Amino acid sequence: MKKQNAIAALTIGAIALGTTPVLAQNSEQVNTAVNIILADVIAMDIGTVASGGTVDFNYVNTTDYNSSKNVTVPNSLVIISSKNFDVKVKSEGANFVSGANVIPVDILQVKAIAGGSLMGTMNEVTLSTTDQVLVSNASSGAKQSLNIAYSISAEKASKVLLGKPAGTYTQTVTYTATAL
Repeated sequence: MKKQNAIAALTIGAIALGTTPVLAQNSEQVNTAVNIILADVIAMDIGTVASGGTVDFNYVNTTDYNSSKNVTVPNSLVIISSKNFDVKVKSEGANFVSGANVIPVDILQVKAIAGGSLMGTMNEVTLSTTDQVLVSNASSGAKQSLNIAYSISAEKASKVLLGKPAGTYTQTVTYTATAL
């Protein structure tokens, strides 16, 4: 019995010495600030057709010189902007040029047309060397596409183009998106 008492005492002692008492703890809290830092952005997307693109008006017979010509370019511009914006258009020079021969840029009408995803007030302008608003107050957003129609009236074709020397007359047209 002494042996049993000794074993029981040793067992109780081992349990008492080898056990760490678990005490209830109060909860502990830490806080971390998470920042989202935004910068205003506005850019012409890589999907922009106008970048390096070409718009051709071909006049090869009398019917061409007596008719209005229209060229519509879907997805001419694809824009991302964190704010509402305007799209402006201008020519880099006063004339379409072929060697020493010139045609005034005001022969060309440029019009923003429905069909793309860009929303704003769509305008039609006569091309000039001065920035003109093609779309005003376009909504912010990503990958917004704008379709653009180019036209030369029959009247201007017959009065301005007819009689000019044959050739390819070229001028650079620049589009600018500006945040409001």
